[in-house]
Amino acid sequence: MATDLTGKTIAFLAAPEGTEQVELIDPWQAVRDAGGEPRLVSTAGGRIQMFDHLDRADTFPVDDTLDAVEVADFSGLVLPGGVANPDHLRTDPRAVAFVKGFFDTGKPVAAICHAPWTLVEADAVQGRRVTSYASLATDIANAGGEWVDEEVVVCPMGPNTLVTSRTPADLPAFDRAAIDAFAK
Repeated sequence: MATDLTGKTIAFLAAPEGTEQVELIDPWQAVRDAGGEPRLVSTAGGRIQMFDHLDRADTFPVDDTLDAVEVADFSGLVLPGGVANPDHLRTDPRAVAFVKGFFDTGKPVAAICHAPWTLVEADAVQGRRVTSYASLATDIANAGGEWVDEEVVVCPMGPNTLVTSRTPADLPAFDRAAIDAFAK
């Protein structure tokens, strides 16, 4: 990727269990390839258990817990999907506040697949064009967002940019759009 993220640290927020592996690993590598520093933030320390759909996959080491970081520590945020990951995060007030903080400070956020569930809880989709896994369309519409069925949606609003995608098949477009948003 031609876009340079040198000197930028990007938070990847994931629950202890249930993150779709490819939706964490692929954007993680894209951030690294662009010269950025990805950091895994979770609600608990240790390692997260990732999944390949419904099957257990690899574990991944947590860099920081939510109690030890602030939004100011990061240039942007990636929210990987998987069904269980955002479902856990949206019920954790610390995770919701962390996500909301990126919007409050105008920092870019990228969310894929089921991850917009956490955005709904953080009241971050109202008035925005958003895509996601199709089963979230009603949740997004009920939260005031406009759900669209597109590979990637880049929605600038005020100083903040939100990048969303539907599924792992959209990862190449998602990665490019996220890196572009983080580079600005």
